[in-house]
Amino acid sequence: MNFPANLRYTKDHEWVSLEGNTATVGITDFAQSELGDIVYVEVETIGKSLQSGDVFGTVEAVKTVSDLFLPVNGTIIELNPALANAPELVNNDPYGAGWMIRMTVNDPADVESLLDAAGYEAVVG
Repeated sequence: MNFPANLRYTKDHEWVSLEGNTATVGITDFAQSELGDIVYVEVETIGKSLQSGDVFGTVEAVKTVSDLFLPVNGTIIELNPALANAPELVNNDPYGAGWMIRMTVNDPADVESLLDAAGYEAVVG
């Protein structure tokens, strides 16, 4: 499993990359491997202000549908447009081309309180 050290993680298997007060969010390599082949990503919360832990969308795999949880408080500003035609990017490149959303973070310090790579690795074993 791959857990880049420059990212922050949640126990719900989302990763966060922060630039200023804009965060990019996706699911981890562990999560995509557990889900299997991803066939659809749905996010209907663009433009909405949500709280940490709120469901911001769903990811559909061949065998299951899973909720996606917002890692920190903020407003969703963008869904990765490439996922509409190529949801398999989440499987093939979860930390790169397979990102899911961009959001404006209410408090960038909240991102620092998330798990680091070692902490996330301890969660998933």
